[in-house]
Amino acid sequence: MIDVMMFLLVFFVLISINVLPSLGLKVTPPSSAHPDKIVERTRVTIGIDRAGETFLDGRPVTLAELPERLRGLASEDKPLAVVISGDEGAGLQNLISVLDALKAAKVASASIVTRPK
Repeated sequence: MIDVMMFLLVFFVLISINVLPSLGLKVTPPSSAHPDKIVERTRVTIGIDRAGETFLDGRPVTLAELPERLRGLASEDKPLAVVISGDEGAGLQNLISVLDALKAAKVASASIVTRPK
């Protein structure tokens, strides 16, 4: 019985060693005269609660501080990917103020989190 168990153990170990490297698909992509470089982005979440308070990655921040903090997070090789997550009861003026702060920080685009109806 122990011999059978040892045989099965060795069998599964050898199979897993040979199978795991082959899980990744090895391909050689075609060449292009003008390939686009994949740009990694720094993800930042701006939150707006019902009371109109603003948060940058979960930490409270004022609207006056927001552009400078965003400029500090961005770099030339890793631009910002901004996600705005607000409470449905937050005022429209709060959202517009955050968008103005993004413009002041020269953030090109942002996404707004919603939920399906």
